[in-house]
Amino acid sequence: MDFSRHRRTSYFGLPALALLIVAAGCSSADDNTSTVVPSPDGKVTELCRNLDKSLPRKVDGLDREDPEPRSALTAGWGSPAIILRCGVERPPKMVDPKVAEGRDPNAVAGGVNGVDWLMEERDDGAYRFTSASRVAYVEVTVRKGSDTSAVLIDLAAAIKKAIPEGIAN
Repeated sequence: MDFSRHRRTSYFGLPALALLIVAAGCSSADDNTSTVVPSPDGKVTELCRNLDKSLPRKVDGLDREDPEPRSALTAGWGSPAIILRCGVERPPKMVDPKVAEGRDPNAVAGGVNGVDWLMEERDDGAYRFTSASRVAYVEVTVRKGSDTSAVLIDLAAAIKKAIPEGIAN
């Protein structure tokens, strides 16, 4: 991945990301959640364990309720659940030129409180955010009806503390 191009991309879609965050926060709820535990290498697993220890007890005002199967690589808050998975693979859209140029309406890059994200709207109306410019990818799925801006703000400090900046393998 061309890091300099990726850096530029993170700020190109910031106004669109803010607009989609506001729009996503006004949706209705959906309770269908399935969580698959990622299987990264040892270095990333250790970073994810450190992240798990740093995660807040509440996100968007919701208490932490980890999904099944229990793992230090996954976390959840509330119902419908906000799901975090650490150590996921890089999403294909992260290097898609249409996203970089702002031409993909279902994927936007931007940053929130020092953490860069790729935001993708899913078919079920949920939003999937994947961290960028970090040595491990962290994915956060925000169900319809959740305040996506509050979720990303609440998670930013823990991600910055546990997952160093850089390029994931």
